[in-house]
Amino acid sequence: MLSRVANSIYWMSRYLERAENVARFIDVNLNLILDTQAELGEQWAPLVNTTGDLELFNKLYRVPTRENVMHFLTFDRENPNSILSCVRNARENARSVREIISSEMWEQANRFYLLVKDASKDKSVLEKNTEFYTAVKMASHLFDGITEATMSHGEAWHFLQVGELLERADKTSRILDVKYFILLPDAQAVGTAIDNIQWAALLKSASALEMYRKHSKQIDPSKVADFLILNREFPRSILSCLDRAAFSLHAITGSSEDGFSNKAEQGLGRLLGELNYTQIDEIIYDGLHEFLDKLQNRLNWIDDALYESFFTLRPLTGSNSHLTFQEQ
Repeated sequence: MLSRVANSIYWMSRYLERAENVARFIDVNLNLILDTQAELGEQWAPLVNTTGDLELFNKLYRVPTRENVMHFLTFDRENPNSILSCVRNARENARSVREIISSEMWEQANRFYLLVKDASKDKSVLEKNTEFYTAVKMASHLFDGITEATMSHGEAWHFLQVGELLERADKTSRILDVKYFILLPDAQAVGTAIDNIQWAALLKSASALEMYRKHSKQIDPSKVADFLILNREFPRSILSCLDRAAFSLHAITGSSEDGFSNKAEQGLGRLLGELNYTQIDEIIYDGLHEFLDKLQNRLNWIDDALYESFFTLRPLTGSNSHLTFQEQ
């Protein structure tokens, strides 16, 4: 497969997953404000910090009001990680590989973009809050379902899976990290009714509350963290995402599951090995935020390694190597 095609498919899926997860970030904060406004008030500045866009936000807005943060994360064209920017970029990548993906996938990517684009022109959308963000999440789910049902599960599909699953693992870690940036005003709130409401809202933002309830009857912070990080069966847990991403990466390269043929496979395999032999008590003892921060850095490293291994142009060997490049 040409490297530019693989790159477009990879980023198409990452952008759509990112748009969905930005909607999740905002949705969980809105739900928390409804549940705890009397006790905590509204908190919006930490939300931008959690998504990693604080520097750009300060440059464009400075004051982290509800309106500013929601517009920045939802419709701001200057923010490359806003929902509008992500869906637009996903559509452009889908357009460039229309001969690879199914027509149904292209149509859904286009409908998704038009949904967000039209909403960006309606000033009342952000006032309706949950309706729009629910529509974004459902549009992303529909694209996933169409992809599963209409695209051959070959090399292109595996690149799509790797992109989606790495993005999901990263954003699950950030949703969990929201607890430390936003949800806990002081140590005295630990174990209170407010604390339980916050953890339940966090699980809901990851579409995990019902499955967690089947796994554990009580809301317990360590059990919630364990479920979202180390559970092997829940499809949005970090371990589950990385395990399936590694499977697709090995399917692309043809290497054995216990080996590696490039830096991306090596880095992902090493991270999986550590997670497989880690217990939640160890993570919490060393610091959950510190663990999540290191995890995000390692996921960024794996993304860089993927680019180097699969998406860059490589010089041809031979007498004309200074004139010609080949794509993987």
